[in-house]
Amino acid sequence: MSEGGLFDAVLARGGAREAVSDRAWLQAMLDVEAALARAGAAAGVIPADYAEAIAVACDAARYDVAALGAQAAAVGNPAEPLVRALREQVGGPAAEDVHRGATSQDIVDSAAMLVARRALEPLLDDLDAAGDAAARLAGEHRDTVMAGRTLLQHAVPITFGLKAAGWLVALDESAERLRIVRDTRLAAQLGGAAGTLAVLGGAGPEVLAAFASELGLAEPVVPWHTSRTRVAELAGALGQACGVAGKVAGDVVLLAQTEVAEVREGGERGGSSTMPHKRNPVAAISARAAARQAPGLVATLLAAMEHEHERAAGAWHAEWAPLRELLRATGSAAAWLRDSLGHLEVDPQRMRENLDSTGGAPMAERVARALADALGRDAADELVREALADGRLAQAAGEHLPAEEVERLLDPAGYLGAAPVFVDRALREHAASDRGEPLA
Repeated sequence: MSEGGLFDAVLARGGAREAVSDRAWLQAMLDVEAALARAGAAAGVIPADYAEAIAVACDAARYDVAALGAQAAAVGNPAEPLVRALREQVGGPAAEDVHRGATSQDIVDSAAMLVARRALEPLLDDLDAAGDAAARLAGEHRDTVMAGRTLLQHAVPITFGLKAAGWLVALDESAERLRIVRDTRLAAQLGGAAGTLAVLGGAGPEVLAAFASELGLAEPVVPWHTSRTRVAELAGALGQACGVAGKVAGDVVLLAQTEVAEVREGGERGGSSTMPHKRNPVAAISARAAARQAPGLVATLLAAMEHEHERAAGAWHAEWAPLRELLRATGSAAAWLRDSLGHLEVDPQRMRENLDSTGGAPMAERVARALADALGRDAADELVREALADGRLAQAAGEHLPAEEVERLLDPAGYLGAAPVFVDRALREHAASDRGEPLA
Protein backbone atom coordinates (compact mmCIF):
# COMPACT_ATOMS: atom_id res chain seq x y z
CA MET A 1 0.00 0.00 0.00
CA SER A 2 1.52 3.31 -1.05
CA GLU A 3 1.79 6.06 1.54
CA GLY A 4 -0.69 8.86 0.89
CA GLY A 5 -2.29 6.68 -1.76
CA LEU A 6 -5.78 6.52 -3.17
CA PHE A 7 -7.05 4.00 -0.62
CA ASP A 8 -5.24 5.20 2.50
CA ALA A 9 -8.03 7.39 3.87
CA VAL A 10 -10.21 4.29 4.12
CA LEU A 11 -7.72 1.48 4.75
CA ALA A 12 -4.93 3.31 6.61
CA ARG A 13 -6.74 5.46 9.15
CA GLY A 14 -5.41 6.43 12.56
CA GLY A 15 -2.03 7.15 14.10
CA ALA A 16 -0.55 3.74 13.34
CA ARG A 17 -0.32 4.72 9.68
CA GLU A 18 2.36 7.36 10.28
CA ALA A 19 4.06 5.23 12.94
CA VAL A 20 4.83 2.54 10.34
CA SER A 21 5.74 4.84 7.45
CA ASP A 22 9.07 4.58 5.64
CA ARG A 23 10.28 7.66 7.48
CA ALA A 24 9.28 6.13 10.83
CA TRP A 25 11.10 2.89 10.02
CA LEU A 26 14.21 4.80 8.99
CA GLN A 27 14.18 6.83 12.21
CA ALA A 28 13.72 3.66 14.24
CA MET A 29 16.78 2.10 12.56
CA LEU A 30 18.77 5.23 13.31
CA ASP A 31 17.53 5.22 16.90
CA VAL A 32 18.85 1.67 17.14
CA GLU A 33 22.26 2.73 15.82
CA ALA A 34 22.37 5.60 18.32
CA ALA A 35 21.42 3.27 21.18
CA LEU A 36 24.08 0.79 20.07
CA ALA A 37 26.75 3.47 20.11
CA ARG A 38 25.74 4.70 23.55
CA ALA A 39 25.61 1.15 24.88
CA GLY A 40 29.09 0.55 23.52
CA ALA A 41 30.30 3.68 25.27
CA ALA A 42 28.66 2.61 28.54
CA ALA A 43 30.52 -0.70 28.33
CA GLY A 44 33.82 0.97 27.44
CA VAL A 45 33.87 -0.48 23.93
CA ILE A 46 33.94 2.90 22.15
CA PRO A 47 34.74 6.44 23.37
CA ALA A 48 31.81 8.41 24.75
CA ASP A 49 32.41 11.38 22.43
CA TYR A 50 32.34 9.03 19.42
CA ALA A 51 29.01 7.66 20.61
CA GLU A 52 27.53 11.15 20.85
CA ALA A 53 28.84 12.08 17.41
CA ILE A 54 27.11 8.99 16.02
CA ALA A 55 23.89 9.79 17.89
CA VAL A 56 23.81 13.33 16.50
CA ALA A 57 23.98 11.95 12.96
CA CYS A 58 21.03 9.61 13.62
CA ASP A 59 18.40 12.00 12.28
CA ALA A 60 16.19 10.66 9.49
CA ALA A 61 15.96 14.12 7.91
CA ARG A 62 19.58 13.73 6.81
CA TYR A 63 18.90 10.70 4.64
CA ASP A 64 17.12 9.86 1.39
CA VAL A 65 14.63 7.06 2.06
CA ALA A 66 14.15 6.23 -1.61
CA ALA A 67 17.88 6.06 -2.28
CA LEU A 68 18.46 3.77 0.69
CA GLY A 69 15.63 1.53 -0.47
CA ALA A 70 17.09 1.30 -3.96
CA GLN A 71 20.54 0.47 -2.62
CA ALA A 72 19.09 -2.29 -0.40
CA ALA A 73 18.53 -4.42 -3.49
CA ALA A 74 22.25 -5.06 -3.84
CA VAL A 75 22.64 -6.57 -0.36
CA GLY A 76 19.15 -7.82 0.48
CA ASN A 77 18.32 -5.44 3.34
CA PRO A 78 18.21 -1.69 4.05
CA ALA A 79 20.53 -1.73 7.05
CA GLU A 80 23.79 -2.06 5.11
CA PRO A 81 23.32 1.02 2.89
CA LEU A 82 22.11 2.95 5.95
CA VAL A 83 25.28 2.07 7.85
CA ARG A 84 27.40 3.33 4.93
CA ALA A 85 25.41 6.55 4.78
CA LEU A 86 25.65 7.00 8.55
CA ARG A 87 29.41 6.58 8.47
CA GLU A 88 29.61 9.28 5.82
CA GLN A 89 27.52 11.59 8.01
CA VAL A 90 29.62 10.95 11.11
CA GLY A 91 32.99 11.22 9.39
CA GLY A 92 36.37 11.20 11.10
CA PRO A 93 37.58 8.45 13.43
CA ALA A 94 34.15 8.07 15.08
CA ALA A 95 32.80 6.68 11.81
CA GLU A 96 34.77 3.50 12.41
CA ASP A 97 32.67 2.78 15.49
CA VAL A 98 29.33 3.06 13.75
CA HIS A 99 27.47 -0.27 13.95
CA ARG A 100 30.15 -1.74 16.26
CA GLY A 101 29.23 -5.32 17.21
CA ALA A 102 25.97 -5.53 15.25
CA THR A 103 24.79 -7.27 12.12
CA SER A 104 22.13 -5.98 9.75
CA GLN A 105 19.41 -8.15 11.26
CA ASP A 106 20.09 -6.70 14.70
CA ILE A 107 19.28 -3.25 13.39
CA VAL A 108 16.16 -4.21 11.43
CA ASP A 109 14.74 -6.48 14.15
CA SER A 110 15.29 -3.94 16.92
CA ALA A 111 13.80 -1.24 14.71
CA ALA A 112 10.79 -3.47 14.06
CA MET A 113 10.23 -3.75 17.80
CA LEU A 114 10.50 0.02 18.19
CA VAL A 115 8.10 0.61 15.29
CA ALA A 116 5.62 -1.87 16.76
CA ARG A 117 5.79 -0.26 20.21
CA ARG A 118 5.30 3.21 18.76
CA ALA A 119 2.44 2.09 16.52
CA LEU A 120 0.73 0.39 19.45
CA GLU A 121 0.33 3.69 21.29
CA PRO A 122 -2.24 5.30 18.94
CA LEU A 123 -3.67 1.87 18.17
CA LEU A 124 -4.35 1.15 21.83
CA ASP A 125 -5.69 4.65 22.35
CA ASP A 126 -8.27 4.00 19.62
CA LEU A 127 -9.05 0.51 20.93
CA ASP A 128 -9.54 1.89 24.45
CA ALA A 129 -11.79 4.66 23.16
CA ALA A 130 -13.87 2.09 21.27
CA GLY A 131 -14.15 0.16 24.54
CA ASP A 132 -15.23 3.31 26.38
CA ALA A 133 -17.90 3.92 23.74
CA ALA A 134 -19.10 0.32 24.11
CA ALA A 135 -19.24 0.82 27.89
CA ARG A 136 -21.34 3.95 27.46
CA LEU A 137 -23.74 2.09 25.17
CA ALA A 138 -23.92 -0.84 27.60
CA GLY A 139 -24.74 1.44 30.51
CA GLU A 140 -27.26 3.56 28.67
CA HIS A 141 -29.05 0.53 27.23
CA ARG A 142 -28.69 -1.89 30.13
CA ASP A 143 -32.45 -2.55 30.03
CA THR A 144 -33.22 -1.79 26.36
CA VAL A 145 -34.95 -4.93 25.15
CA MET A 146 -34.18 -6.31 21.69
CA ALA A 147 -34.20 -9.60 19.86
CA GLY A 148 -31.28 -11.88 20.45
CA ARG A 149 -30.20 -13.43 17.16
CA THR A 150 -28.63 -16.81 16.58
CA LEU A 151 -27.78 -17.99 13.05
CA LEU A 152 -29.22 -14.59 11.99
CA GLN A 153 -32.69 -15.58 13.25
CA HIS A 154 -34.60 -14.25 16.26
CA ALA A 155 -33.75 -16.27 19.36
CA VAL A 156 -34.79 -15.11 22.85
CA PRO A 157 -34.89 -11.50 24.05
CA ILE A 158 -31.70 -9.82 25.21
CA THR A 159 -30.83 -6.21 25.89
CA PHE A 160 -28.78 -3.97 23.67
CA GLY A 161 -26.76 -3.32 26.79
CA LEU A 162 -25.79 -6.99 26.90
CA LYS A 163 -24.72 -6.93 23.25
CA ALA A 164 -22.61 -3.83 23.87
CA ALA A 165 -21.19 -5.44 27.04
CA GLY A 166 -20.05 -8.38 24.93
CA TRP A 167 -18.30 -5.96 22.61
CA LEU A 168 -16.76 -4.21 25.59
CA VAL A 169 -15.28 -7.31 27.18
CA ALA A 170 -13.78 -8.51 23.90
CA LEU A 171 -12.27 -5.08 23.21
CA ASP A 172 -10.79 -4.90 26.71
CA GLU A 173 -9.36 -8.42 26.41
CA SER A 174 -7.72 -7.71 23.06
CA ALA A 175 -6.27 -4.45 24.36
CA GLU A 176 -4.89 -6.18 27.44
CA ARG A 177 -3.20 -8.83 25.32
CA LEU A 178 -1.58 -6.18 23.14
CA ARG A 179 -0.32 -4.41 26.27
CA ILE A 180 1.21 -7.61 27.59
CA VAL A 181 3.02 -8.14 24.30
CA ARG A 182 4.14 -4.51 24.23
CA ASP A 183 5.43 -4.54 27.80
CA THR A 184 7.04 -7.99 27.95
CA ARG A 185 7.66 -9.42 24.48
CA LEU A 186 9.06 -6.59 22.38
CA ALA A 187 12.78 -7.18 22.88
CA ALA A 188 15.99 -5.70 21.60
CA GLN A 189 17.98 -7.78 19.15
CA LEU A 190 21.77 -7.88 19.33
CA GLY A 191 23.72 -10.98 18.46
CA GLY A 192 26.24 -10.05 15.83
CA ALA A 193 27.08 -12.34 12.95
CA ALA A 194 25.79 -15.60 14.43
CA GLY A 195 24.40 -14.77 17.86
CA THR A 196 27.66 -14.85 19.85
CA LEU A 197 28.71 -11.17 19.91
CA ALA A 198 32.25 -12.50 19.62
CA VAL A 199 33.44 -9.25 18.03
CA LEU A 200 32.77 -7.48 21.35
CA GLY A 201 34.91 -9.91 23.31
CA GLY A 202 33.78 -10.29 26.90
CA ALA A 203 31.71 -7.10 26.78
CA GLY A 204 28.89 -8.61 24.69
CA PRO A 205 26.36 -9.23 27.48
CA GLU A 206 27.05 -5.83 29.06
CA VAL A 207 26.52 -4.05 25.74
CA LEU A 208 23.31 -6.00 25.15
CA ALA A 209 21.92 -4.98 28.54
CA ALA A 210 22.78 -1.31 28.00
CA PHE A 211 21.44 -1.46 24.43
CA ALA A 212 18.06 -2.81 25.54
CA SER A 213 17.89 -0.19 28.30
CA GLU A 214 18.66 2.63 25.85
CA LEU A 215 15.84 1.48 23.57
CA GLY A 216 13.37 0.84 26.37
CA LEU A 217 12.88 -2.71 25.10
CA ALA A 218 13.07 -6.01 26.96
CA GLU A 219 16.48 -7.64 27.21
CA PRO A 220 16.33 -11.14 25.67
CA VAL A 221 17.97 -14.11 27.33
CA VAL A 222 19.72 -14.92 24.06
CA PRO A 223 19.62 -13.33 20.60
CA TRP A 224 16.46 -14.38 18.76
CA HIS A 225 17.58 -14.12 15.13
CA THR A 226 15.89 -17.39 14.18
CA SER A 227 13.48 -17.81 17.10
CA ARG A 228 10.51 -15.76 15.97
CA THR A 229 8.12 -16.33 18.86
CA ARG A 230 8.07 -12.61 19.62
CA VAL A 231 6.97 -11.72 16.11
CA ALA A 232 4.39 -14.51 16.21
CA GLU A 233 2.94 -13.30 19.53
CA LEU A 234 2.71 -9.75 18.22
CA ALA A 235 1.03 -11.00 15.06
CA GLY A 236 -1.40 -13.11 17.05
CA ALA A 237 -2.35 -10.24 19.35
CA LEU A 238 -2.87 -7.91 16.40
CA GLY A 239 -4.91 -10.55 14.62
CA GLN A 240 -7.07 -11.03 17.71
CA ALA A 241 -7.71 -7.29 17.93
CA CYS A 242 -8.73 -7.25 14.27
CA GLY A 243 -11.03 -10.21 14.82
CA VAL A 244 -12.76 -8.40 17.67
CA ALA A 245 -13.02 -5.15 15.70
CA GLY A 246 -14.42 -7.02 12.72
CA LYS A 247 -17.03 -8.79 14.85
CA VAL A 248 -18.24 -5.57 16.50
CA ALA A 249 -18.28 -3.69 13.22
CA GLY A 250 -20.12 -6.58 11.59
CA ASP A 251 -22.84 -6.40 14.23
CA VAL A 252 -23.23 -2.68 13.58
CA VAL A 253 -23.52 -3.26 9.84
CA LEU A 254 -26.20 -5.91 10.34
CA LEU A 255 -28.17 -3.81 12.83
CA ALA A 256 -28.02 -0.84 10.45
CA GLN A 257 -29.62 -2.71 7.54
CA THR A 258 -32.74 -1.01 6.17
CA GLU A 259 -34.96 -3.92 7.20
CA VAL A 260 -33.53 -3.90 10.72
CA ALA A 261 -32.70 -0.21 11.31
CA GLU A 262 -31.97 -0.63 15.01
CA VAL A 263 -28.80 1.49 14.93
CA ARG A 264 -27.24 4.05 12.63
CA GLU A 265 -24.02 6.00 12.53
CA GLY A 266 -24.42 9.69 13.21
CA GLY A 267 -22.96 12.42 11.09
CA GLU A 268 -23.35 13.59 7.52
CA ARG A 269 -21.86 10.73 5.57
CA GLY A 270 -22.67 7.32 4.18
CA GLY A 271 -24.13 8.47 0.90
CA SER A 272 -24.03 6.69 -2.44
CA SER A 273 -22.80 7.90 -5.83
CA THR A 274 -26.14 6.89 -7.40
CA MET A 275 -28.72 6.43 -4.63
CA PRO A 276 -29.60 9.60 -2.66
CA HIS A 277 -31.53 7.68 -0.02
CA LYS A 278 -28.53 5.64 1.17
CA ARG A 279 -27.04 6.13 4.64
CA ASN A 280 -24.33 3.51 4.80
CA PRO A 281 -22.51 2.78 8.09
CA VAL A 282 -19.21 3.86 6.58
CA ALA A 283 -17.09 3.65 9.73
CA ALA A 284 -18.21 0.10 10.56
CA ILE A 285 -17.79 -0.98 6.95
CA SER A 286 -14.27 0.46 6.85
CA ALA A 287 -13.38 -1.18 10.17
CA ARG A 288 -14.46 -4.53 8.72
CA ALA A 289 -12.45 -3.90 5.55
CA ALA A 290 -9.30 -3.19 7.55
CA ALA A 291 -9.84 -6.08 9.95
CA ARG A 292 -10.36 -8.61 7.16
CA GLN A 293 -6.82 -8.06 5.94
CA ALA A 294 -5.39 -9.46 9.17
CA PRO A 295 -5.81 -13.26 8.80
CA GLY A 296 -3.65 -13.49 5.68
CA LEU A 297 -0.99 -11.22 7.16
CA VAL A 298 -0.91 -13.19 10.40
CA ALA A 299 -0.67 -16.43 8.44
CA THR A 300 2.30 -15.10 6.46
CA LEU A 301 4.13 -14.13 9.64
CA LEU A 302 3.47 -17.52 11.21
CA ALA A 303 4.56 -19.31 8.05
CA ALA A 304 7.79 -17.32 8.10
CA MET A 305 8.78 -18.66 11.53
CA GLU A 306 10.89 -21.48 10.05
CA HIS A 307 14.28 -19.78 10.02
CA GLU A 308 17.22 -21.99 9.10
CA HIS A 309 20.08 -22.48 11.56
CA GLU A 310 21.43 -19.15 12.89
CA ARG A 311 20.21 -16.83 10.10
CA ALA A 312 17.36 -17.30 7.67
CA ALA A 313 17.52 -17.30 3.89
CA GLY A 314 14.35 -15.43 2.96
CA ALA A 315 12.01 -16.11 5.87
CA TRP A 316 13.27 -13.08 7.78
CA HIS A 317 12.84 -10.84 4.75
CA ALA A 318 9.29 -12.16 4.28
CA GLU A 319 8.26 -10.63 7.63
CA TRP A 320 8.93 -6.97 6.88
CA ALA A 321 5.99 -6.00 4.67
CA PRO A 322 3.25 -8.10 6.35
CA LEU A 323 4.26 -6.87 9.82
CA ARG A 324 3.97 -3.27 8.69
CA GLU A 325 0.67 -3.93 6.90
CA LEU A 326 -0.71 -5.79 9.93
CA LEU A 327 0.10 -2.89 12.25
CA ARG A 328 -1.44 -0.47 9.79
CA ALA A 329 -4.57 -2.59 9.22
CA THR A 330 -5.15 -3.13 12.95
CA GLY A 331 -4.64 0.54 13.66
CA SER A 332 -7.11 1.43 10.92
CA ALA A 333 -9.70 -1.05 12.20
CA ALA A 334 -9.40 0.33 15.73
CA ALA A 335 -9.63 3.95 14.56
CA TRP A 336 -12.71 3.29 12.44
CA LEU A 337 -14.40 1.29 15.19
CA ARG A 338 -13.79 4.14 17.64
CA ASP A 339 -15.52 6.43 15.15
CA SER A 340 -18.44 4.06 14.59
CA LEU A 341 -19.23 3.32 18.23
CA GLY A 342 -18.54 6.88 19.31
CA HIS A 343 -21.24 8.18 16.97
CA LEU A 344 -23.66 5.24 17.12
CA GLU A 345 -27.33 6.16 17.42
CA VAL A 346 -29.61 3.51 18.91
CA ASP A 347 -33.35 3.18 18.22
CA PRO A 348 -34.99 1.35 21.17
CA GLN A 349 -38.46 1.69 19.64
CA ARG A 350 -37.37 -0.03 16.45
CA MET A 351 -35.72 -2.78 18.49
CA ARG A 352 -39.01 -3.43 20.27
CA GLU A 353 -40.97 -3.34 17.02
CA ASN A 354 -38.66 -5.92 15.46
CA LEU A 355 -38.88 -8.09 18.55
CA ASP A 356 -42.69 -7.99 18.44
CA SER A 357 -42.92 -8.51 14.69
CA THR A 358 -42.95 -12.32 14.86
CA GLY A 359 -46.04 -12.67 17.01
CA GLY A 360 -44.24 -13.62 20.20
CA ALA A 361 -41.87 -16.16 18.65
CA PRO A 362 -38.91 -15.10 20.83
CA MET A 363 -41.02 -16.03 23.86
CA ALA A 364 -41.83 -19.53 22.58
CA GLU A 365 -39.30 -21.17 24.89
CA ARG A 366 -40.86 -19.53 27.94
CA VAL A 367 -44.43 -20.33 26.91
CA ALA A 368 -43.59 -23.96 26.12
CA ARG A 369 -41.99 -24.44 29.53
CA ALA A 370 -45.07 -23.00 31.24
CA LEU A 371 -47.41 -25.25 29.23
CA ALA A 372 -45.30 -28.34 29.86
CA ASP A 373 -46.63 -28.66 33.41
CA ALA A 374 -50.16 -29.06 32.08
CA LEU A 375 -49.57 -30.82 28.76
CA GLY A 376 -46.20 -32.53 29.04
CA ARG A 377 -43.01 -31.37 27.30
CA ASP A 378 -43.59 -32.92 23.86
CA ALA A 379 -47.23 -31.87 23.62
CA ALA A 380 -46.40 -28.34 24.74
CA ASP A 381 -43.63 -28.01 22.17
CA GLU A 382 -45.93 -29.25 19.42
CA LEU A 383 -48.71 -26.87 20.42
CA VAL A 384 -46.34 -23.91 20.42
CA ARG A 385 -44.87 -24.81 17.02
CA GLU A 386 -48.33 -25.08 15.47
CA ALA A 387 -49.49 -21.85 17.11
CA LEU A 388 -46.48 -19.96 15.82
CA ALA A 389 -47.10 -21.23 12.30
CA ASP A 390 -50.62 -19.81 12.48
CA GLY A 391 -49.59 -16.60 14.27
CA ARG A 392 -51.78 -17.38 17.27
CA LEU A 393 -49.38 -18.12 20.12
CA ALA A 394 -51.26 -15.96 22.64
CA GLN A 395 -54.60 -17.53 21.79
CA ALA A 396 -53.27 -21.08 21.98
CA ALA A 397 -51.58 -20.44 25.31
CA GLY A 398 -54.76 -18.81 26.59
CA GLU A 399 -56.64 -22.06 26.11
CA HIS A 400 -54.59 -23.61 28.92
CA LEU A 401 -53.39 -20.68 31.04
CA PRO A 402 -55.03 -17.62 32.64
CA ALA A 403 -54.96 -14.45 30.52
CA GLU A 404 -52.81 -12.54 32.96
CA GLU A 405 -50.30 -15.41 33.00
CA VAL A 406 -50.17 -15.43 29.18
CA GLU A 407 -49.58 -11.68 29.18
CA ARG A 408 -46.75 -12.11 31.66
CA LEU A 409 -45.19 -14.95 29.68
CA LEU A 410 -45.22 -12.93 26.46
CA ASP A 411 -43.54 -9.87 27.99
CA PRO A 412 -39.91 -9.91 26.74
CA ALA A 413 -38.77 -7.62 29.55
CA GLY A 414 -39.60 -10.38 32.02
CA TYR A 415 -37.42 -12.97 30.28
CA LEU A 416 -33.99 -11.41 30.27
CA GLY A 417 -32.37 -13.75 32.76
CA ALA A 418 -29.04 -12.43 33.98
CA ALA A 419 -28.59 -9.92 31.13
CA PRO A 420 -28.61 -6.84 33.41
CA VAL A 421 -26.28 -8.56 35.86
CA PHE A 422 -23.82 -9.41 33.09
CA VAL A 423 -23.88 -5.81 31.88
CA ASP A 424 -23.04 -4.62 35.38
CA ARG A 425 -20.22 -7.13 35.64
CA ALA A 426 -18.75 -6.02 32.32
CA LEU A 427 -18.89 -2.38 33.37
CA ARG A 428 -17.19 -3.12 36.70
CA GLU A 429 -14.46 -5.07 34.94
CA HIS A 430 -13.96 -2.23 32.46
CA ALA A 431 -13.69 0.28 35.27
CA ALA A 432 -11.11 -1.96 36.96
CA SER A 433 -9.08 -2.23 33.77
CA ASP A 434 -9.10 1.57 33.49
CA ARG A 435 -7.47 1.60 36.94
CA GLY A 436 -4.78 -0.76 35.66
CA GLU A 437 -6.11 -3.89 37.33
CA PRO A 438 -5.76 -7.15 35.33
CA LEU A 439 -8.87 -8.58 33.72
CA ALA A 440 -10.50 -11.62 35.29
